[in-house]
Amino acid sequence: MSKLTMPVGERDHSQGPEDAAVTLLEYGDYECPHCAAAHPVVQEIQRRVGDLRFVYRNFPLSESHPHAESAAEAAEAAASQDQFWEMHDTLFEHYRSLDDGHLIGYAAQIGLDVNEFERELRERTHEDRVREDFMSGVRSGVNGTPTFFINSVRHNGSADLDSLLDAIQQMV
Repeated sequence: MSKLTMPVGERDHSQGPEDAAVTLLEYGDYECPHCAAAHPVVQEIQRRVGDLRFVYRNFPLSESHPHAESAAEAAEAAASQDQFWEMHDTLFEHYRSLDDGHLIGYAAQIGLDVNEFERELRERTHEDRVREDFMSGVRSGVNGTPTFFINSVRHNGSADLDSLLDAIQQMV
C-alpha cells in the first residue's frame, strides 16, 4: 500500500476545508483522456461527500502527451492570478485542444491578464512548481494518471464513481 510522501500543505491547490475528514488527492495530466473522464467523477464526489478536501497535483506525462507540460504550467500561471480552478476545469473540458494558441484563448475566456499569462508561459515561470509536483508523485509511487490518494493512502482501484466512493467510505 503506497503512501503519499509529500504531505498536503499550503503549497497545494485544494478545495474544501483543511480539516476535512477525507482528503482526496489526484495526480493528473491535463491531456490524459482518463483524467478527463475522472474529472466529472471528482466533481460528483465533491457534491456527495460533505466533509471532503480535494487536492490536485500536476503529473504531466510528456512523452505520451506533448501538451501536458505546457497545460500544467498554464494552470499554474492561472493560479498566480487566483484562478487555478477555473483553468483546471477548462483544461479538462478541452483536453484534446491544449496547444499554446488554445491555452491563451482559455486564459482570455476566464478573464486572466493575457499578457502576464503569455509572459509566464514563454518564460516557463512555473516549470519548477510542475516538476516539484511530478517528483513528489514519483516518490509516492505514481506511474500513471490519474492516480488518487485518499487520506495519504494510494487508491489502487478504478477511478469510477462507485470505486472511489467505496474507498472514501472505508476511510471515514
